[in-house]
Amino acid sequence: MAAAWDLKKAGHEVTIFESAKFAGGLASGFKEPHWKWSVEKFYHHWFQSDSEMLGLIRELGLEDKVIFPRPLTVMYHKGKWHPFDSILNALRFPGLGFGLNKIRFGFVGLFLRLTKNWQALEKVTAHEWMMKYAGKQVYEQMWQPLLIGKFASYYKGVNMAWLWARMHARTTRLGTFEGGFQNFADLFAEKLRELGVEIRLGTSIESIKQEQVYPEQSRRAGLSVRSEKGAESFDKVLVTTSPNLMTKLCPDLPKDYLKGLLELKSMGAVVMTLSLKHSISKEGYYWFNVPKEEGYPFLALVEHTNFVPKENFGGDHIVYAGDYLELGHEYFSMSNEELLERFIPAFEKFNPEFKREWINKIWVHKTNYAQPVPLVGHSKNIPAIQTPIDGLYFASMSQVYPWDRGTNFAVEIGRRAARMMK
Repeated sequence: MAAAWDLKKAGHEVTIFESAKFAGGLASGFKEPHWKWSVEKFYHHWFQSDSEMLGLIRELGLEDKVIFPRPLTVMYHKGKWHPFDSILNALRFPGLGFGLNKIRFGFVGLFLRLTKNWQALEKVTAHEWMMKYAGKQVYEQMWQPLLIGKFASYYKGVNMAWLWARMHARTTRLGTFEGGFQNFADLFAEKLRELGVEIRLGTSIESIKQEQVYPEQSRRAGLSVRSEKGAESFDKVLVTTSPNLMTKLCPDLPKDYLKGLLELKSMGAVVMTLSLKHSISKEGYYWFNVPKEEGYPFLALVEHTNFVPKENFGGDHIVYAGDYLELGHEYFSMSNEELLERFIPAFEKFNPEFKREWINKIWVHKTNYAQPVPLVGHSKNIPAIQTPIDGLYFASMSQVYPWDRGTNFAVEIGRRAARMMK
C-alpha cells in the first residue's frame, strides 16, 4: 500500500491484488457488532520512533487519529511482576541484582542506544555478546528469556544486530490508531482509491511469469499475472508475500535466487484473543513479559483494555495470549477449545479469581510467517528487492534487517521498492 501511494503519485497506473477480503495483511483486525474499535488478529502497536509510519500518516492527513497512551509493562521475578516501562524502572528490576550487574546493564544499554555499527554486531550471536558484556545474571534474567521466547531452538544462533536494533530504535511510549489498525488500513485503502489506485480484494494470485516477446513484436516484455479470473499483463510487479510463497508464485526465478529465498528461516505465530467480563490484571498492567521457564504456555499476555479504554469494546475486556513458534508446533494443529484448555491454568496464575465463565468469546489466529530469524552474517543472505527477472520486485519482512519486522519498516521497504520501480 505504501509503494502504491508513491507510485501513483509519480504518475503510474497501479493495481493492488489482495487475497483477503480486507486490507491490512498481518496488521488487519476484526470487530464484534457492539464494538466501536476493531481488534488486531496479531497484536500491533507503534513506537514514537516509528518515523516512516508516522510520516506516512501525516501525508495521509490522519495524524489526529494517532494516540500514545502510557500503559504499564511488567517483568517477572520470583513470583512477582515488576514495572519495566522506563530506564529507571529497568534499573530497579530486582532480577538484575545489585552493584556491578546494574552498572553493566546500564552501560550495555547506553552503548547499544548510541552505536550505529550494527555490521560488527551481526558477526557474533546475541547469546555470546550479552554473556560477555552484560554478564551471566543479567543475560539469563533479561535477554535469554526474550531470545528463547522469540526464536525457540534458534535462540543461540540469532545475531547481536537483531537485539541492537530493538534497543536502538524502540521507545517505551507505545501508540495505536483510533478505531484500531483495521480502521487505519481501511482509511488508507480509501485514500488510495481516491487517488486512482485499483484495489482488488479477495483476489488470489496463482503465478507471475515473464511474457514471451517474439521478433515481429515491437513491444517490451512484460509480466503475466494470473489470478482465478485469468492472466493480465503489467510492466512491473512488486510482490510482498513471505519468501516461501514468493518461490511458489514465481518458479521461473533463477535457481540461486529461489535457493536464497528458501533458506531464509522464520517463526510462525499463534495468538489467542479473548473477550472477558472482567479484567485479568487487578493492578491494571498492560503487557506481561512471560517467562516460559516458569511453565507459562505462551510468550506474552497483553491486556489491550489497559492500553485503550474498554468502552471502545462495549465494556468487554480484551486480552491477547500469543507465542512465536516453529513450524510444526502442536499449537498449529490444536482446536481453539484445546488451546484454551492449555491456556486457562496460566490465566489463573495471573488472577486466581479467573473463571471460565468470565470468557465471552475467543478467537485464535495462526500464521506460518511472523518473525524472520536473523543468524550470524545475515546481511549477506538478504534477497535483492529487484529480482533477476526484469520488472519483478520483492519486498518482505525478511528484508528489513537489521530492523525487526513491523508496520514501520513495511512502509520503509515498500517506499524503497517504489523508488526503484519509478
